[in-house]
Amino acid sequence: MKLRKVIAFLSAALLLLTLPIPGGMKNVSAAEKQDVNEDEINAIIDDMTLEEKIGQLFIVHVYGQTPTDPRYENTNLNNNRGGKNFQEVIENYHIGGLIYFNWSYNIGTPLDPEQVQSLSNGVQEIAVEQDSGIPLFISTDQEGGIVQRVTEPGTVFPGNMAIGATRSEEFAALSGNIIGKELNSLGINMNFAPTVDVNLNPANPVIGIRSFGEDPELVSKLGVSQINAYKEQNVIASAKHFPGHGDTDVDSHYGLPVIDHDLETLHEVDLKPFKEAIDAGVGSIMTGHIVVPALDDSGLPATLSKPIITDLLREELGYDGLIITDSLGMSGANVVPPDRVPVESFKAGVDILLNPPDVEVAYNGMLEAVQSGEISEERVEESVYRILRAKMENGLFEETQTSPDKLENIGTEANLQAAKDIAEKSITLVKNEDILPVQNDEKVLVTGPSVANPSLLYQLLEEKGVDGRSYATGTSPTDSQIEQAVEHAADADKIVVTTYTANTNEKQREFVEALQQTGKPVIVSAHRNPYDVMVFPEVDGYVASYSYLDVSINAVAGVLVGDINPYGKLPVTIPDLYNLGHSLDYTDTSLSGEGMKQLVDELAQQDEIADSQTTRALTTHLSAIERFEERELGDKVVKHLESFQDLIAHFHENDKITDKAYSYLETESLKLHDVWTTQE
Repeated sequence: MKLRKVIAFLSAALLLLTLPIPGGMKNVSAAEKQDVNEDEINAIIDDMTLEEKIGQLFIVHVYGQTPTDPRYENTNLNNNRGGKNFQEVIENYHIGGLIYFNWSYNIGTPLDPEQVQSLSNGVQEIAVEQDSGIPLFISTDQEGGIVQRVTEPGTVFPGNMAIGATRSEEFAALSGNIIGKELNSLGINMNFAPTVDVNLNPANPVIGIRSFGEDPELVSKLGVSQINAYKEQNVIASAKHFPGHGDTDVDSHYGLPVIDHDLETLHEVDLKPFKEAIDAGVGSIMTGHIVVPALDDSGLPATLSKPIITDLLREELGYDGLIITDSLGMSGANVVPPDRVPVESFKAGVDILLNPPDVEVAYNGMLEAVQSGEISEERVEESVYRILRAKMENGLFEETQTSPDKLENIGTEANLQAAKDIAEKSITLVKNEDILPVQNDEKVLVTGPSVANPSLLYQLLEEKGVDGRSYATGTSPTDSQIEQAVEHAADADKIVVTTYTANTNEKQREFVEALQQTGKPVIVSAHRNPYDVMVFPEVDGYVASYSYLDVSINAVAGVLVGDINPYGKLPVTIPDLYNLGHSLDYTDTSLSGEGMKQLVDELAQQDEIADSQTTRALTTHLSAIERFEERELGDKVVKHLESFQDLIAHFHENDKITDKAYSYLETESLKLHDVWTTQE
């Protein structure tokens, strides 16, 4: 037996003696990270071949649902995966990790949890049977919102900007915990999330709602909350896209964006969330394929820039965790020949080369660079050390197999309720010219691009008693579709238009304007970026949901009919129209204990409260809050508001107040709580 196998065996035996492991992969909380033995790592590295060291630097994708899936052999070979299946790629190139996608058939839509977990267990078994015996990083992009590979029956979250609209660090942590636990249950130990780019550009085609918002302080807080949650679930987080992809109108998948911020702006805005992530101990940072002249005037993207990766991130910011490239197949990275992209990225200072388009070309390019002396083997070992350290810290050497029992963690009722709560709290009522809520006796046309889900929204409104019809168009409505929608509007009392990045889509703008010209009230519900109202500011109503996913459409339906009181605040500025933090709701009572007593009376008159005893209990509690407000005893107000929230939760659970009453009382109490917390 080779020395490295002996070391791996003894290490595993020692860990088994000192750390009892329940069935399946052990969760190691942030406070329980494994002690790393430097000598042990160096001994493993010393016994590795150069080829094995180079392999550890790569995370690649492979097509297939099983480690040796025969259905995708030609696909893998034709797409330059380095072998006909997972097993061959692992054996041929000693890779350090894999990345799962839907389009590579690793994760199905809908999710088949048993298949994904079996794939993870299978590829890990192959990896540890190799001479080096090193387990794999198994990674994916599970940000929530528009970028999530694990969908139903897993928990689908509305995304970062929706969380930003709630302003809730608790929601950020809750989403991270659930995503982390579900990924861990599938054998996925690395998540390329959260996106901590500060979205400043309304025309940003690639970040947008993937960002928490435009306030670097808010982005930092929510990003750190998610990072800490992932650590608690033993999933390596990755803050991206360094040094910040938020202020661009070019998608680095298809071009090379330039960020023209000066140094002061970069440090105060773009870099702030990364600095906070570093302080929080983030496991990895992903580079962006973006040119930042203030940091490097060479014209190279950050991924290939030594001044940005080594001088700034490593040395100035003091980051010693894993640095991972964004996908090397993206256009923004391909500014040098294919065999040089990984070499130049590595020379810039990265540790992990993610998703090269041609595995053999990338691997051989790195191997030749080391063999020629262009890159020293010592430099390779620095990155391999960080890789092995991360794998040990996160328990990958302890147990590579994930127990089938863990699949019970996926899509639980509590998880789905959490996603529902976040979506409902995120919906932002931006404009309302006395047009919302929609009434049951009104006939409504729901129309818009099919990608923005008008059919589902109408179906949900219909279930709530709203009459009318739906009509879906293409993402860029044709003249014929615009005419058809105008005809359908003839017998409608109100028009709801679902939009999808209309601020950069001329045909959607024309579509909304044509419907406005009918003279019927028009309500726009923006189902991606919240900036759409910029191009039709005269609409009668405007709602931002930050998502076209079912969980958000359900929340939008509730808001449109008034079952849900809108709570979200704009996490971005809508230029020349609405400021950061702008929001409206459906209450016309004052934000105070007295105002909330009036709200209770209104809800009672609407039969939203079960009986007079419940009404009296709520009013009595609010009277106490009112007295403390009069005496300006902020701590007492806050304490009693928190107990009021417990009270209404109890009444809601016991059917003493309706869903609508709970929504209105909870949102108003939360807003009042924020007022007094800020004063404190």
